[in-house]
Amino acid sequence: MPGTPGPTPAVLGRGTWAEARRITEVLRKETVGGVLLLAGTLIALCWANSPWSGGYRAMIGWAVGPAALHLRLPLATWAADGLLAIFFFVAGLELKREFVAGDLRDPRRAAVPVAAAVGGVIVPALCYLLVNLGGAVRGWAVPTATDIAFALAVLAVIGRCLPSSLRTFLLTLAVVDDLMAIVIIAVFYTAHLSVLPLLAALVPLGLFAVLVQRRVRSWWLLLPLAFATWALMHASGVHATVAGVLLGFAVPVLVSERSPRPDPGLAEHFEHRFRPISAGVAVPVFALMSAGVTIGGAAGLRSALTDPVAIGVVAGLVLGKPVGILLATWLTARFTRARMDDGLAWVDVAGLALLGGIGFTVSLLIGELAFGDGERAGHVKVAVLVGSLAAALLATVVLRIRNRTYRRLYEAERVDRDNDDVPDVYQR
Repeated sequence: MPGTPGPTPAVLGRGTWAEARRITEVLRKETVGGVLLLAGTLIALCWANSPWSGGYRAMIGWAVGPAALHLRLPLATWAADGLLAIFFFVAGLELKREFVAGDLRDPRRAAVPVAAAVGGVIVPALCYLLVNLGGAVRGWAVPTATDIAFALAVLAVIGRCLPSSLRTFLLTLAVVDDLMAIVIIAVFYTAHLSVLPLLAALVPLGLFAVLVQRRVRSWWLLLPLAFATWALMHASGVHATVAGVLLGFAVPVLVSERSPRPDPGLAEHFEHRFRPISAGVAVPVFALMSAGVTIGGAAGLRSALTDPVAIGVVAGLVLGKPVGILLATWLTARFTRARMDDGLAWVDVAGLALLGGIGFTVSLLIGELAFGDGERAGHVKVAVLVGSLAAALLATVVLRIRNRTYRRLYEAERVDRDNDDVPDVYQR
Protein backbone atom coordinates (compact mmCIF):
# COMPACT_ATOMS: atom_id res chain seq x y z
CA MET A 1 0.00 0.00 0.00
CA PRO A 2 1.18 3.56 -0.67
CA GLY A 3 2.85 5.07 2.37
CA THR A 4 3.46 1.70 3.97
CA PRO A 5 7.10 1.41 5.02
CA GLY A 6 9.11 -1.44 3.55
CA PRO A 7 10.56 -4.28 5.54
CA THR A 8 13.16 -3.45 8.14
CA PRO A 9 16.57 -3.76 6.47
CA ALA A 10 18.97 -6.36 7.78
CA VAL A 11 22.25 -5.33 9.34
CA LEU A 12 24.84 -6.31 6.71
CA GLY A 13 22.04 -7.29 4.34
CA ARG A 14 22.89 -8.84 0.98
CA GLY A 15 21.91 -5.87 -1.18
CA THR A 16 21.42 -6.07 -4.95
CA TRP A 17 23.24 -8.20 -7.51
CA ALA A 18 24.38 -5.11 -9.44
CA GLU A 19 25.97 -3.71 -6.27
CA ALA A 20 27.59 -7.07 -5.48
CA ARG A 21 29.18 -7.20 -8.95
CA ARG A 22 30.44 -3.62 -8.64
CA ILE A 23 31.96 -4.30 -5.23
CA THR A 24 33.71 -7.38 -6.61
CA GLU A 25 35.27 -5.26 -9.35
CA VAL A 26 36.37 -2.61 -6.85
CA LEU A 27 37.86 -5.28 -4.59
CA ARG A 28 39.90 -6.67 -7.47
CA LYS A 29 41.52 -3.30 -8.16
CA GLU A 30 42.00 -2.39 -4.49
CA THR A 31 43.58 -5.79 -3.80
CA VAL A 32 46.23 -5.17 -6.43
CA GLY A 33 46.68 -1.70 -4.98
CA GLY A 34 47.09 -3.20 -1.50
CA VAL A 35 49.89 -5.48 -2.72
CA LEU A 36 51.66 -2.50 -4.34
CA LEU A 37 51.11 -0.47 -1.18
CA LEU A 38 52.74 -3.22 0.89
CA ALA A 39 55.64 -3.37 -1.58
CA GLY A 40 56.16 0.40 -1.37
CA THR A 41 56.11 0.25 2.43
CA LEU A 42 58.65 -2.57 2.61
CA ILE A 43 60.98 -0.83 0.14
CA ALA A 44 60.79 2.39 2.15
CA LEU A 45 61.49 0.62 5.46
CA CYS A 46 64.38 -1.42 4.08
CA TRP A 47 65.91 1.57 2.27
CA ALA A 48 65.59 3.91 5.29
CA ASN A 49 67.29 1.35 7.57
CA SER A 50 70.06 0.39 5.13
CA PRO A 51 73.55 1.85 4.58
CA TRP A 52 72.01 3.80 1.70
CA SER A 53 69.49 5.65 3.91
CA GLY A 54 71.06 8.96 2.89
CA GLY A 55 69.88 8.38 -0.66
CA TYR A 56 66.34 7.83 0.59
CA ARG A 57 66.38 11.09 2.56
CA ALA A 58 67.78 12.93 -0.45
CA MET A 59 65.07 11.49 -2.70
CA ILE A 60 62.08 12.45 -0.55
CA GLY A 61 63.59 15.89 0.06
CA TRP A 62 64.30 16.67 -3.60
CA ALA A 63 62.32 19.78 -4.51
CA VAL A 64 60.68 20.04 -7.92
CA GLY A 65 58.04 22.29 -9.44
CA PRO A 66 57.61 25.92 -10.53
CA ALA A 67 58.93 28.28 -7.86
CA ALA A 68 56.97 31.19 -9.34
CA LEU A 69 53.69 29.51 -8.39
CA HIS A 70 54.94 28.58 -4.90
CA LEU A 71 54.81 24.96 -5.99
CA ARG A 72 58.49 24.05 -5.71
CA LEU A 73 57.90 21.28 -3.20
CA PRO A 74 59.79 18.21 -1.97
CA LEU A 75 58.76 14.90 -3.53
CA ALA A 76 57.36 13.77 -0.17
CA THR A 77 55.05 16.80 -0.14
CA TRP A 78 53.99 16.19 -3.74
CA ALA A 79 53.06 12.65 -2.74
CA ALA A 80 51.13 13.69 0.39
CA ASP A 81 49.39 16.75 -1.08
CA GLY A 82 49.20 15.87 -4.77
CA LEU A 83 48.93 12.12 -5.25
CA LEU A 84 46.61 11.68 -2.28
CA ALA A 85 44.30 14.26 -3.85
CA ILE A 86 43.68 11.62 -6.55
CA PHE A 87 42.97 9.08 -3.81
CA PHE A 88 40.41 11.38 -2.19
CA PHE A 89 38.90 12.26 -5.58
CA VAL A 90 38.11 8.57 -6.09
CA ALA A 91 36.81 8.34 -2.49
CA GLY A 92 34.50 11.31 -3.18
CA LEU A 93 33.21 9.67 -6.37
CA GLU A 94 32.64 6.39 -4.54
CA LEU A 95 30.80 7.97 -1.64
CA LYS A 96 28.54 10.11 -3.86
CA ARG A 97 27.74 7.14 -6.07
CA GLU A 98 26.82 5.00 -3.07
CA PHE A 99 24.40 7.57 -1.67
CA VAL A 100 22.89 8.67 -4.99
CA ALA A 101 22.62 5.49 -7.04
CA GLY A 102 23.90 2.63 -4.87
CA ASP A 103 22.22 0.51 -2.23
CA LEU A 104 22.91 3.22 0.38
CA ARG A 105 20.45 5.65 -1.18
CA ASP A 106 18.01 4.05 1.26
CA PRO A 107 18.70 5.94 4.54
CA ARG A 108 17.80 2.89 6.59
CA ARG A 109 20.46 0.82 4.86
CA ALA A 110 23.02 3.63 4.93
CA ALA A 111 22.59 4.22 8.67
CA VAL A 112 24.56 1.13 9.70
CA PRO A 113 27.92 1.71 7.91
CA VAL A 114 27.73 5.47 8.52
CA ALA A 115 27.14 4.92 12.25
CA ALA A 116 29.94 2.35 12.30
CA ALA A 117 32.31 4.85 10.67
CA VAL A 118 31.38 7.53 13.23
CA GLY A 119 31.96 5.10 16.09
CA GLY A 120 35.24 4.07 14.50
CA VAL A 121 36.41 7.70 14.63
CA ILE A 122 35.18 8.75 18.07
CA VAL A 123 36.35 5.80 20.19
CA PRO A 124 39.95 5.62 18.82
CA ALA A 125 40.29 9.37 19.36
CA LEU A 126 39.13 8.94 22.97
CA CYS A 127 41.61 6.08 23.47
CA TYR A 128 44.44 8.28 22.25
CA LEU A 129 43.37 11.22 24.41
CA LEU A 130 43.11 9.06 27.54
CA VAL A 131 46.70 7.89 27.07
CA ASN A 132 48.04 11.37 26.23
CA LEU A 133 45.87 13.51 28.51
CA GLY A 134 47.86 16.64 29.28
CA GLY A 135 50.52 15.68 26.70
CA ALA A 136 50.72 15.54 22.91
CA VAL A 137 46.98 15.66 22.27
CA ARG A 138 47.49 17.08 18.76
CA GLY A 139 47.80 13.54 17.41
CA TRP A 140 44.30 12.49 18.48
CA ALA A 141 43.14 11.94 14.89
CA VAL A 142 46.01 9.62 13.83
CA PRO A 143 44.22 6.33 14.74
CA THR A 144 40.83 7.38 13.36
CA ALA A 145 41.29 6.43 9.67
CA THR A 146 40.91 3.04 7.94
CA ASP A 147 43.14 2.27 4.96
CA ILE A 148 40.90 1.05 2.11
CA ALA A 149 43.62 -0.65 0.04
CA PHE A 150 45.26 -2.53 2.92
CA ALA A 151 41.99 -3.59 4.56
CA LEU A 152 40.44 -4.85 1.33
CA ALA A 153 43.65 -6.60 0.33
CA VAL A 154 43.72 -8.49 3.62
CA LEU A 155 40.03 -9.27 3.23
CA ALA A 156 40.59 -10.65 -0.27
CA VAL A 157 43.42 -12.91 0.91
CA ILE A 158 41.68 -14.38 3.97
CA GLY A 159 38.10 -14.48 2.68
CA ARG A 160 37.58 -15.38 -0.97
CA CYS A 161 34.27 -16.97 0.09
CA LEU A 162 33.25 -13.96 2.16
CA PRO A 163 29.61 -12.85 1.68
CA SER A 164 29.38 -9.78 -0.52
CA SER A 165 27.40 -7.95 2.17
CA LEU A 166 30.42 -7.95 4.49
CA ARG A 167 32.69 -6.65 1.75
CA THR A 168 30.21 -3.91 0.85
CA PHE A 169 29.97 -2.93 4.51
CA LEU A 170 33.76 -2.64 4.90
CA LEU A 171 34.17 -0.67 1.66
CA THR A 172 31.41 1.79 2.57
CA LEU A 173 32.68 2.16 6.12
CA ALA A 174 36.21 2.87 4.87
CA VAL A 175 35.03 5.47 2.32
CA VAL A 176 32.88 7.31 4.90
CA ASP A 177 35.80 7.04 7.31
CA ASP A 178 38.09 8.71 4.76
CA LEU A 179 35.58 11.50 4.19
CA MET A 180 35.47 12.17 7.94
CA ALA A 181 39.27 12.13 7.99
CA ILE A 182 39.48 14.79 5.28
CA VAL A 183 37.01 16.96 7.23
CA ILE A 184 39.18 16.54 10.32
CA ILE A 185 42.27 17.52 8.32
CA ALA A 186 40.55 20.62 6.91
CA VAL A 187 39.16 21.78 10.26
CA PHE A 188 41.81 20.80 12.82
CA TYR A 189 45.08 20.67 10.85
CA THR A 190 44.94 23.92 8.90
CA ALA A 191 47.82 25.92 10.39
CA HIS A 192 47.06 29.14 8.54
CA LEU A 193 44.28 30.26 6.24
CA SER A 194 44.60 32.65 3.29
CA VAL A 195 41.12 33.72 2.32
CA LEU A 196 41.86 35.08 -1.17
CA PRO A 197 43.33 31.86 -2.63
CA LEU A 198 40.53 29.90 -0.97
CA LEU A 199 37.88 32.09 -2.60
CA ALA A 200 39.78 32.00 -5.89
CA ALA A 201 39.68 28.18 -5.79
CA LEU A 202 35.90 28.38 -6.09
CA VAL A 203 36.22 29.75 -9.64
CA PRO A 204 37.91 26.75 -11.33
CA LEU A 205 35.92 24.42 -9.08
CA GLY A 206 32.68 26.06 -10.27
CA LEU A 207 33.74 25.85 -13.92
CA PHE A 208 34.67 22.18 -13.43
CA ALA A 209 31.25 21.52 -11.90
CA VAL A 210 29.45 23.25 -14.79
CA LEU A 211 31.35 21.25 -17.40
CA VAL A 212 30.84 17.86 -15.76
CA GLN A 213 27.16 18.62 -15.22
CA ARG A 214 27.02 19.10 -18.98
CA ARG A 215 28.70 15.69 -19.34
CA VAL A 216 31.94 17.10 -20.74
CA ARG A 217 34.71 14.47 -20.61
CA SER A 218 37.52 16.31 -22.42
CA TRP A 219 40.62 15.96 -20.25
CA TRP A 220 42.25 19.05 -21.78
CA LEU A 221 39.41 21.13 -20.31
CA LEU A 222 38.83 19.36 -17.00
CA LEU A 223 42.42 18.61 -15.96
CA PRO A 224 43.68 22.25 -15.96
CA LEU A 225 40.62 23.30 -13.92
CA ALA A 226 41.19 20.47 -11.44
CA PHE A 227 44.87 21.38 -11.11
CA ALA A 228 44.04 25.07 -10.62
CA THR A 229 41.55 24.15 -7.88
CA TRP A 230 44.19 21.98 -6.21
CA ALA A 231 46.95 24.62 -6.47
CA LEU A 232 44.78 27.41 -5.05
CA MET A 233 43.58 25.16 -2.25
CA HIS A 234 47.21 24.37 -1.46
CA ALA A 235 48.07 28.08 -1.43
CA SER A 236 45.17 28.84 0.92
CA GLY A 237 46.63 26.71 3.72
CA VAL A 238 43.79 24.18 3.67
CA HIS A 239 45.25 20.75 2.94
CA ALA A 240 45.18 20.30 -0.82
CA THR A 241 43.58 16.85 -0.66
CA VAL A 242 40.32 18.61 0.25
CA ALA A 243 40.21 19.73 -3.39
CA GLY A 244 40.08 16.08 -4.46
CA VAL A 245 36.96 15.40 -2.43
CA LEU A 246 35.22 18.58 -3.64
CA LEU A 247 35.98 17.74 -7.28
CA GLY A 248 34.65 14.22 -6.74
CA PHE A 249 31.43 15.52 -5.25
CA ALA A 250 30.95 17.83 -8.26
CA VAL A 251 30.75 14.94 -10.72
CA PRO A 252 27.18 13.79 -11.53
CA VAL A 253 26.28 10.18 -10.81
CA LEU A 254 23.08 9.64 -12.76
CA VAL A 255 22.86 9.49 -16.55
CA SER A 256 21.22 12.51 -18.13
CA GLU A 257 17.65 11.85 -19.30
CA ARG A 258 18.51 13.65 -22.55
CA SER A 259 21.46 11.37 -23.27
CA PRO A 260 20.86 9.44 -26.53
CA ARG A 261 23.20 6.63 -25.42
CA PRO A 262 22.81 4.25 -22.48
CA ASP A 263 26.28 5.16 -21.15
CA PRO A 264 27.15 4.87 -17.46
CA GLY A 265 27.08 8.04 -15.37
CA LEU A 266 30.09 10.33 -15.43
CA ALA A 267 31.03 9.40 -11.86
CA GLU A 268 31.25 5.73 -12.85
CA HIS A 269 33.29 6.68 -15.93
CA PHE A 270 35.79 8.71 -13.88
CA GLU A 271 35.93 6.10 -11.16
CA HIS A 272 36.77 3.44 -13.76
CA ARG A 273 39.55 5.65 -15.15
CA PHE A 274 41.08 6.95 -11.91
CA ARG A 275 40.75 4.06 -9.44
CA PRO A 276 43.66 2.14 -11.06
CA ILE A 277 45.78 5.32 -10.89
CA SER A 278 44.81 5.85 -7.23
CA ALA A 279 45.30 2.25 -6.11
CA GLY A 280 48.22 1.39 -8.38
CA VAL A 281 50.25 4.62 -8.37
CA ALA A 282 49.15 7.36 -5.96
CA VAL A 283 48.85 5.38 -2.72
CA PRO A 284 51.90 3.08 -3.25
CA VAL A 285 54.13 6.07 -4.12
CA PHE A 286 52.87 7.91 -1.03
CA ALA A 287 53.79 4.85 1.06
CA LEU A 288 57.25 4.80 -0.51
CA MET A 289 57.74 8.48 0.37
CA SER A 290 56.24 8.37 3.87
CA ALA A 291 56.85 4.96 5.46
CA GLY A 292 60.65 5.16 5.53
CA VAL A 293 61.22 5.58 9.25
CA THR A 294 64.58 4.70 10.82
CA ILE A 295 63.80 2.14 13.53
CA GLY A 296 67.29 1.64 14.96
CA GLY A 297 67.04 -2.02 15.92
CA ALA A 298 65.27 -3.54 18.92
CA ALA A 299 66.29 -0.68 21.20
CA GLY A 300 64.94 1.89 18.78
CA LEU A 301 61.70 -0.02 18.37
CA ARG A 302 61.31 -0.25 22.14
CA SER A 303 61.98 3.46 22.51
CA ALA A 304 59.41 4.32 19.84
CA LEU A 305 56.68 2.10 21.25
CA THR A 306 57.10 3.35 24.83
CA ASP A 307 56.33 6.91 23.74
CA PRO A 308 52.79 7.79 25.01
CA VAL A 309 51.96 9.05 21.50
CA ALA A 310 52.79 5.66 20.01
CA ILE A 311 50.91 3.84 22.77
CA GLY A 312 47.87 5.99 22.09
CA VAL A 313 48.02 5.30 18.34
CA VAL A 314 48.37 1.53 18.79
CA ALA A 315 45.58 1.49 21.40
CA GLY A 316 43.33 3.50 19.10
CA LEU A 317 43.91 1.20 16.12
CA VAL A 318 43.87 -2.19 17.85
CA LEU A 319 41.33 -1.49 20.60
CA GLY A 320 39.46 1.74 19.83
CA LYS A 321 38.65 1.03 16.20
CA PRO A 322 37.02 -2.41 16.67
CA VAL A 323 35.21 -1.34 19.85
CA GLY A 324 33.86 1.82 18.19
CA ILE A 325 32.72 0.07 15.00
CA LEU A 326 31.18 -2.90 16.82
CA LEU A 327 29.45 -0.76 19.44
CA ALA A 328 28.02 1.69 16.90
CA THR A 329 26.76 -1.18 14.72
CA TRP A 330 25.14 -2.91 17.68
CA LEU A 331 23.48 0.31 18.89
CA THR A 332 22.13 0.99 15.41
CA ALA A 333 20.72 -2.53 15.18
CA ARG A 334 19.32 -2.33 18.70
CA PHE A 335 17.49 0.96 18.38
CA THR A 336 16.34 0.61 14.78
CA ARG A 337 15.18 -3.00 15.33
CA ALA A 338 17.23 -4.13 12.37
CA ARG A 339 18.04 -7.83 12.26
CA MET A 340 21.24 -9.66 11.36
CA ASP A 341 21.12 -11.12 7.86
CA ASP A 342 20.61 -14.88 7.67
CA GLY A 343 23.82 -16.89 8.06
CA LEU A 344 25.82 -14.05 9.63
CA ALA A 345 26.74 -13.49 13.25
CA TRP A 346 28.19 -10.71 15.36
CA VAL A 347 31.58 -12.41 15.26
CA ASP A 348 31.62 -11.49 11.55
CA VAL A 349 31.11 -7.84 12.45
CA ALA A 350 33.89 -8.18 15.03
CA GLY A 351 36.24 -9.47 12.32
CA LEU A 352 35.41 -6.53 10.06
CA ALA A 353 35.80 -4.14 13.00
CA LEU A 354 39.30 -5.47 13.57
CA LEU A 355 40.08 -4.90 9.88
CA GLY A 356 38.97 -1.31 10.42
CA GLY A 357 42.04 -0.93 12.65
CA ILE A 358 44.30 -1.12 9.61
CA GLY A 359 44.99 2.59 9.43
CA PHE A 360 47.92 3.36 7.18
CA THR A 361 47.71 5.92 4.37
CA VAL A 362 45.61 8.64 6.02
CA SER A 363 47.03 7.86 9.48
CA LEU A 364 50.55 8.54 8.20
CA LEU A 365 49.31 11.73 6.55
CA ILE A 366 47.69 13.01 9.76
CA GLY A 367 50.80 12.02 11.74
CA GLU A 368 52.93 14.22 9.47
CA LEU A 369 50.49 17.10 9.80
CA ALA A 370 50.40 16.76 13.60
CA PHE A 371 54.09 16.27 14.37
CA GLY A 372 56.08 17.34 11.30
CA ASP A 373 59.40 15.58 10.67
CA GLY A 374 60.77 15.26 14.22
CA GLU A 375 61.54 12.21 16.35
CA ARG A 376 57.95 11.95 17.54
CA ALA A 377 56.74 11.79 13.93
CA GLY A 378 58.97 8.73 13.51
CA HIS A 379 57.40 7.17 16.60
CA VAL A 380 53.96 7.76 15.08
CA LYS A 381 54.98 5.96 11.89
CA VAL A 382 56.26 2.98 13.85
CA ALA A 383 53.04 2.90 15.89
CA VAL A 384 50.87 3.03 12.74
CA LEU A 385 52.82 0.15 11.21
CA VAL A 386 52.71 -1.98 14.38
CA GLY A 387 49.06 -1.21 15.12
CA SER A 388 47.96 -1.92 11.54
CA LEU A 389 49.90 -5.19 11.48
CA ALA A 390 48.40 -6.28 14.82
CA ALA A 391 44.87 -5.42 13.64
CA ALA A 392 45.40 -7.38 10.42
CA LEU A 393 46.65 -10.46 12.29
CA LEU A 394 43.78 -10.39 14.80
CA ALA A 395 41.23 -9.97 11.99
CA THR A 396 42.80 -12.90 10.14
CA VAL A 397 42.39 -15.15 13.19
CA VAL A 398 38.74 -14.17 13.72
CA LEU A 399 37.67 -14.37 10.08
CA ARG A 400 39.50 -17.63 9.41
CA ILE A 401 37.41 -19.25 12.15
CA ARG A 402 34.30 -18.38 10.10
CA ASN A 403 35.75 -19.71 6.84
CA ARG A 404 33.46 -22.77 6.68
CA THR A 405 30.35 -20.60 7.05
CA TYR A 406 31.65 -18.21 4.41
CA ARG A 407 32.17 -21.05 1.94
CA ARG A 408 28.60 -22.25 2.41
CA LEU A 409 27.19 -18.75 1.88
CA TYR A 410 29.49 -18.16 -1.09
CA GLU A 411 28.20 -21.27 -2.84
CA ALA A 412 24.57 -20.39 -2.04
CA GLU A 413 24.97 -16.90 -3.48
CA ARG A 414 26.08 -18.26 -6.85
CA VAL A 415 23.34 -20.80 -7.54
CA ASP A 416 21.68 -19.81 -10.85
CA ARG A 417 19.11 -22.46 -11.74
CA ASP A 418 17.37 -20.40 -14.41
CA ASN A 419 20.67 -19.48 -16.15
CA ASP A 420 19.90 -15.76 -16.41
CA ASP A 421 23.33 -14.68 -15.10
CA VAL A 422 21.75 -13.45 -11.86
CA PRO A 423 22.11 -15.73 -8.81
CA ASP A 424 18.75 -16.93 -7.49
CA VAL A 425 19.40 -15.53 -4.02
CA TYR A 426 19.26 -11.98 -5.46
CA GLN A 427 15.83 -12.62 -7.04
CA ARG A 428 13.96 -13.57 -3.88
